[in-house]
Amino acid sequence: MGAKVSLRGCADYNPAGIKRVVQSAVEALGGIGAFVKTGETVLLKPNMLAPASPEKAVTTHPSVIRAVAELVLEAGGKPFIGDSPAVPGFKHLCKATGIAGVAEKLGIPVVELAKSAEYKQGDKKLFRILEISEMAMEADRIINLPKLKTHSQMFLTLGVKNIFGCVVGARKAQWHFKAGMDRMFFARMLVGLYHAVSPDLTILDGVIGMEGDGPGTSGVPRNCGVVAASSDAVALDRVILEILGATPEQMYTIQAARETGVGETDLSKIEISGEPLEFFRVENFAFPPKIGKVPFGPPMVRRFILNHLTAKPKEARDKCTLCNKCVNICPTEVISVKNERLKFDYDKCIRCYCCVEVCPEGAMRPTEPMLLRITG
Repeated sequence: MGAKVSLRGCADYNPAGIKRVVQSAVEALGGIGAFVKTGETVLLKPNMLAPASPEKAVTTHPSVIRAVAELVLEAGGKPFIGDSPAVPGFKHLCKATGIAGVAEKLGIPVVELAKSAEYKQGDKKLFRILEISEMAMEADRIINLPKLKTHSQMFLTLGVKNIFGCVVGARKAQWHFKAGMDRMFFARMLVGLYHAVSPDLTILDGVIGMEGDGPGTSGVPRNCGVVAASSDAVALDRVILEILGATPEQMYTIQAARETGVGETDLSKIEISGEPLEFFRVENFAFPPKIGKVPFGPPMVRRFILNHLTAKPKEARDKCTLCNKCVNICPTEVISVKNERLKFDYDKCIRCYCCVEVCPEGAMRPTEPMLLRITG
C-alpha cells in the first residue's frame, strides 16, 4: 500500500465537533506534526470561488478552515489563508463566506494570491512551464482544503482541481482559452499544476457538499457527511468518486493523473483509514447534467456538434440581474448585453462554463440541446 486516505463521518459544522473529526482524520496520517514543524509558514488553501454564505456550500466551510488553522497553530506553525478567486472583490468574498471572521478570531492573515512567477517541471508527461502564485510556492507547507462539489465542465471539483486557485486571477481565463473545449487538455494542466504545487496535505470538506449544476450558486447543497484527508489528493479524489457512485472514466483529472503517473488512481492500492467505504456511500447523488461531446472534424461537423450535442450556458431571465459578472469572466468574450438581455455567440463559446461558476444569483445553467437529451 502506498497512498492512504483517512475518512471520518461528520453530521454538521459545530466547531468543537468538526475540530475533533479533522484532528482524528489527520492523526490517522501521523498527526499534524508529520506535516507542520515549529516556525514553518503554512498556506491554508480553501475553495473561495465566490462571495456566498457558508450554507450555500459554494466554498470551504469556515469551521473546517478554523479547525485546521488551530491544529497548525498548536503545532507551532504560522498559518495564513490564501486563494486567488476568479471574481473581483476579495474582501467582500472573505466577509460573505465567513472566512474573514475565522482569520480575525485566530489572528492570522487572509491574503489574495496576487503575484505569479514561472515554474518549470522536468517531466515530459506534464506541462513544462506553469505560472503559479509566488506566495503559494514560497510557503514552507501547503494544506489544501477543497470542497466536495460538482463541476459543470470537469464533472467534480475536489482535491486536484482546488489547486487551480494557485493560478493568479486573469491567468485562469487564459488557461480556459488555451484549452478551449478540450477537457482532457485542461485536466492534464490541472494535474501538472497539482504536481508542481505539491500540497503536503489535503483535507476535504464533504460534510455538506454540492450536487447538480455546481460549482457555483446554481448547485444544490447535499448532506454527504464526510471529511477526508490524505497526503495524496489524487487518491483522495479517487476514493470520493467511489463514495459518490461514479467511475474514474467520468472524471477527467483522474484519467489525466493515470496517464501521467501522478498520484494513486488504483483503488485497490489505496489504504482506507476509518469506517469502510460502504458506510459513507451517498445514494442517488445528482451529478452535473450532460455537457455533451467535444467538437471534432471539419468545420461543418464541429459546428453541428457544438450546436446540437453540447450543452450551452443560458440565463434564467427571471433571476438575471445583469450584474455583468458573466460578461467580465468569459475568456473568449462571447457574452454581451443587448436590449437589457444577455446575448451569447455560441459559435465561439468554448463551453468552459465560467459564467455558470461566477453567477451570484444562480441564473446561469448549462442547457442541453434537444438532440443531446435524446441521444444521451
